[in-house]
This record gives sequence, C-alpha cells and structure tokens, in this order.
Amino acid sequence: MATKVRDYAKLAKDIIATVGGEENIVNAARCATRLRLVLKETPADAHDKIAAMPGVITVVETGGQFQVVIGTHVGDVFDVVVKELHLDEKGGEMPEAKQGILNRVIATMSAVFAPFVYILAAAGILQGTLIIITMFAPSFANTGTYSLLSLMSWTPFTFLPVFIAVTASKHFKCNTFIALVCCCALVNPDLSALAGRVADGEVIKFLFFKISETTYTSSVLPPLFLVWILSYLERFVSKRLPDALKALFTPFICLIVMVPLTVLLIGPLSTLAANGIAGGYNALYDFAPALAAAVIGGFWQVVVIFGVHWGITPVCLANFANNGFDTFQAYQTIAVIAQMAAAFGVFIKSRNKEFKGVALSAGITGIFGITEPAIYGVTLRLKKPFICGCIAGGIGAVVASFFHAVYYTYAGLPGMLTVVNAIRPTDSIAPVFANAFTGEIIGAVIAIIGAIVLVQFIGFDDPASETDNGISSDNSNAIEKKAAPAAKKAAAVKAPMNGKVMPLSEVADEVFSSGALGNGAAIEPSDNKVYAPVDAVVESIFDTKHAIGLTTADGMELLIHVGIDTVKLNGAPFTVKTAVGNQVKAGDLLLEFDAEAIKAAGCPLTTPVIITNSDDYESIALCADGNVAHGDTIINVK
Repeated sequence: MATKVRDYAKLAKDIIATVGGEENIVNAARCATRLRLVLKETPADAHDKIAAMPGVITVVETGGQFQVVIGTHVGDVFDVVVKELHLDEKGGEMPEAKQGILNRVIATMSAVFAPFVYILAAAGILQGTLIIITMFAPSFANTGTYSLLSLMSWTPFTFLPVFIAVTASKHFKCNTFIALVCCCALVNPDLSALAGRVADGEVIKFLFFKISETTYTSSVLPPLFLVWILSYLERFVSKRLPDALKALFTPFICLIVMVPLTVLLIGPLSTLAANGIAGGYNALYDFAPALAAAVIGGFWQVVVIFGVHWGITPVCLANFANNGFDTFQAYQTIAVIAQMAAAFGVFIKSRNKEFKGVALSAGITGIFGITEPAIYGVTLRLKKPFICGCIAGGIGAVVASFFHAVYYTYAGLPGMLTVVNAIRPTDSIAPVFANAFTGEIIGAVIAIIGAIVLVQFIGFDDPASETDNGISSDNSNAIEKKAAPAAKKAAAVKAPMNGKVMPLSEVADEVFSSGALGNGAAIEPSDNKVYAPVDAVVESIFDTKHAIGLTTADGMELLIHVGIDTVKLNGAPFTVKTAVGNQVKAGDLLLEFDAEAIKAAGCPLTTPVIITNSDDYESIALCADGNVAHGDTIINVK
C-alpha cells in the first residue's frame, strides 16, 4: 500500500522544527510536488531526518534550496507552513537569502510557474480533447460550442502575464494589485492593436521614443522582468512619499513608469533574450534533430532531479509564440513517459507486495506528467530502473525525431495525456508536419515497452531482500508482517477512542514506529475516553495508568498506550474505569484522561494500539483511514 500521510499539519511542523525552526527559515515556496525552503544554515542531520519522515519521498538540496519532495499533497503541507511561519503577515519583510545568480534564477522560475502549472495543464487537456473531437467530426470546428471551448482553452495562455503578475509579486514581495494593473496593460487589446499598426509600417511614439511591434499576450519574460523591477521601484517610492500620499501616488507612479518602460525597453530586450535561447536550442535541432532528441529524451529526468526544470518554460513558450510549434516538449513528453513506464516495470518485477503498491501508485501519478514520486520513490531509489527509463526515453525520442515530431500546443505537464498535442489543430497557422503525431505515438510506445523490458532484463535489488520476513523498509501505510502461519483465528480490532487513525510507522517514537513492540495502528484522539477494542480480559494496568494490556479468548495480546512519554506524568491525568482480571466487552469504558494536562506537560496524545504477539499472525493490516469513532474496525488480523 502506498505512503499517505493523513496529518499534514504534523508533518509540516516536524519539518519546520527539524530544519531549525522559524528563525532559521528565510523563505518558503512550493511547486507541484516539493516544499522548497531557503535556510540560513542547514542543520547537519536535517536531510536524513526529514527524508525518513512518513510521507516524505526524499530531500534534495540544490539551487540554494532545501527541497522536501512530498508529492501531490505538498499543498496541504505548504498551507500549514505558511501559517506557522506567518508568511502572509511578513510580506516583504522576510530577509533574502544569499544565493548565486543561477540559483536565484532557478528559484524564481519555480516560484513563478509552479503555482499555476495545473491551470496550463488543464487548458492543454481541453485543447487536446478538442483536437481529438475534430479529428472524428470535422464539422464540430464550425460550431459555437467549439468556439467557446477553444476560447476557454487558450485563455490561460493569452493572459499568461496576468498569472505571472500574481505569483511574481509574491515572490518579489511587491503589491500584487499594482503588478496586476501593469501586466494587464500589456495584454490590453488596444496595445496589441498599436503593435499591429507599427508592424504595418506606421510610426507611433510615446513621448520621443518609438513603440515597437512587440506584443505581450502569452509572453513570459516581459511581465517577469516588469514585476522584478517594480518591486524595487515600489519600495523606493513608498519610502519617500508622505504617509498621506502613499496609498494613491505609489500605484500612480509605478503604473506610469513601469508600463512605458516595459513597452519601450524591457519587453523588446527580454523577448529578444528568450528568442535567442530558443533559437540556440532550435539551431541544435536543425543541425542534428536526433542529437537534440537524444539529449532531451535521455537526460530530461536528470534535470528534474535537481528541480531546475522550470527554467525551460520561457524557451518552450517562445517557440510556440514564434513558430506555432515546439519540438522540445515533444521529446520531453517521451522522457516523462519512459520514467513512468520504468515505475510500472518495477511494479511488474518486484516480489515485495508493499513496494509493488508504491511503484504502482508512482506510475499512475506519472501518467499525469508528475514523475517525482516515480523517480524518488522508485526508480532513482533502485538506480537501475532510473537508468533504464533514461535509455528508453532517449531511444524513443530519437525515433520520434525521424518523423519530425512536434507539439502544436503547450503542455503544462507533459505526459501520456498530452501526446495529442502533436496533432495540428484545424485552425492552426503553424507549418504542417504530417507525421508528427505518428512519430510521437511511436516514440512513446518505444519508451513504454523499452523501459518495462529493460527493467525486467536488467533488474534491480528488490527491497524485499533488504529486510527480514519480507517487510519493506519503505515508509508506507501497510503494516503487514509476514511470519510462519499460525493456528490463530482471523479477528478485527476496533478503535478504542474517537480520533484520527494513522499507521504505527508515523508515531513520533522509534520504539513504536519501528514495530519493536509489535504491529498495529495509532490514533490521534479527539476526546478523552478509552474503550475496549475487543472482547478480552484486562491483563495489566500500568502503575502510571497510561497503558492497559488486554488478552482475547483466542490469545491475541493487545496494548493500548495513551500518549507518548506519558509514563513521566505518574498517572496524574488518568482515571482508570476497570481493574485487572475484569472481563470486558468491546465498547466498555476502560480509561479517561485529561487531554489538556497531557498536552501542557509537552506529551503528544498519539495513542498506539499494538498487538504485542504479532509474530503469531500471518498478517496485521490497517483497514481504516482518517477520522474514526470508537467501535469502528481499524485493524484486520489473520
């Protein structure tokens, strides 16, 4: 069963504490799968401790950032981090980290594009859907339904500067609404009309300066540089204006300075830079298409490992804007598909039931273009499958290049769902590459088959061989433990209290989380009562009243341990409602406790429910998720 953390608030707080607390965190951001922290200093043991936390796939230190790879639930963790660090309140007051230019560029691209990448991806899927429909029903392109849906699919790209205004203003810590009005001016239809008149030969000036024919819909670098410079201008103006004038004249001055400055200077220069970088890649492609394909298809996932993949976004968008198509994303997609397939290859070959679940989950996530779980949780962890994916991706991309595979539509998250972007829309003015889609499909199929076959032949060290009794060392929800079959009856253990159930591996105490006392589950209580989880005899009650031992008629031995380190409280917060030797029924009240007193003493309330004779059973499996009420079944025992 794949890893899934239910208490994201706890994970966020644990991460903050492990990296040195709020005072050591300069800034925090997130992307599709990573929590990105900028630290003053990185504690020596932070990497290993956080990487071992349940729910964390891995930790990457690159680009001046401490990146915690969490997966699709990173937003849940980040929301808590924002609250704990008071990021919204600090605004522009947070100190800046000392980083090199390259690291700052990488961090900026990530912070700006990651928050809305799913919007672009959704729009890309809509475009792909329209392409498929018109393939089978060409007349659909002439309907009002098509026109409206097409308009919707292009909206995020047309107004891309507006999205950038929001995210960049937060990254550069300036007024979001000032950034918005400036960037909205760039996509104003009247400005595009002016640029069109200039392109037709008319000379139009702003004061003494000629306006260029550059347009800014779908642009990336012009609004990005606009907001960056705006952040300095806004602070400069705000510090020098009297308080009575700041609210009105700060946006006024910023608007009349930044929009003309962008239209006359920043826009043309930054567009030239983006086109230059795109031109460099295109020159390589024109010189040796197979070489360009091999590099991207084979090494793109290596770039993803270091979290610097957002830097290519302006290049791809520049290609779409200038040429109406892009080859980079066509090969990038094949690289993503190959790594996804490598995870499925691990799923097929592994004999570790638990790890098979991890690989399957990571592979399914890869279908949607997110490969970090597959890379960090499966292929890179095992090393050889990652290499298999890179080889298959490179071969698939090279074959696709023979067919001149291109993308006609930008893919926010390149992957299996975006291969239709290689189909030329009926209303596109881009050049026709008749075999583009065929080549993309063939390249993708080669990547899938190649990665899976290579994994089967080359193999890997199955995690099952690394631990005793076939139990994987991977952090996961499964709490299954293999042992010699025993003559025990199947049984169900019910929740002894109301609260949120969690795997035992997530308990913040190694004695419990390691399974040293046995397997089971844990509950974060929402009230102050403990009930019998089974029909049993009360075998023991600790002198400190914090734990009770039970034994069922079939010989199952259960331990209910209320809180962590609560033994030091000497029984003060606990009131026992039963006695040793009593026969109890499931649901009988055993114990009450003062939750506030326990928390005030600094002890977590997490309550492990452990089957101490776990070796007598073939399997012990958690069968509940989230909030439970006492009496709900949480563990199945066979």
